[in-house]
Amino acid sequence: MVQVRASMHGAVSIVNAIATGRGATLGISLPIEALVEAVPGRGIIFDNRESNLSARLIRSVIETSVTRQDLEKNKIRISVNTQIPSGYGLKSSSAISSVISLACAKIFKPKATDIDILRDGVTASIKSKVSITGAFDDACGCYFGGFVVTDNTNIKIIKSEKAPEDISAVIFIPKSRKRGNVKKLKILQNVFAQAWNLANNSDYWSAMTLNGLATSSILGSDPRILTSLMESGALGASVSGNGPAIAAVAKNDKISNVKKIFSSLEGSVIVSQVTNQKAEVHEV
Repeated sequence: MVQVRASMHGAVSIVNAIATGRGATLGISLPIEALVEAVPGRGIIFDNRESNLSARLIRSVIETSVTRQDLEKNKIRISVNTQIPSGYGLKSSSAISSVISLACAKIFKPKATDIDILRDGVTASIKSKVSITGAFDDACGCYFGGFVVTDNTNIKIIKSEKAPEDISAVIFIPKSRKRGNVKKLKILQNVFAQAWNLANNSDYWSAMTLNGLATSSILGSDPRILTSLMESGALGASVSGNGPAIAAVAKNDKISNVKKIFSSLEGSVIVSQVTNQKAEVHEV
């Protein structure tokens, strides 16, 4: 029997990749952990079904990252423990696919590189229709932490650098899960391209805020919230992913001012320290 524990974290969007196939993210410290066990036999067992979606995604990741021969000889048992709220744009699907891909690689593909592991997770996300682009930018944010700028179309990391240690993300989780039509983001393709260029030049906060104004105008969030967040001391603010969560990044001494902006809205607020920590995996 082999048992492996893998852990990583969530992320927030700096630039949404749907319009151009290129994105940027920032790692935050909301944790996720997967325990994967392989014993002689056959079959895939989930200890905790979070939702049909993650069951489908998890199966897809295992079938992508474990060879057919290994699948026929091993009974694989998985349990996932996560603090990343799902369905709000906080990269929960990318975190699930990447953490399971990492655990499977430790058992079945010990020579796999970081990019091999992430590629398997991305492939599984597309196969199981959880993501349009495979969300390579999101997977990198969860896996490496810090700022990551990517070309999702070619599965390439264009730039990666550590984030300052004294900042946190203030995340608003609205009561309503309503999302706008994501495919319409392509209308503002040029604006997202500009935001990506800003991120590629390390001007992350301008990139994030431009991304936020463009995304909110299409996905139905109120752009005035972003203006108020900046006024209250946020460095950058945006709808995260395809929403509906809104993330504002601020220095730790400005957090309480930023939180106040959300106090009149229906929903809850999470404060999560930004992280530069890379994913970890070890045998138990």
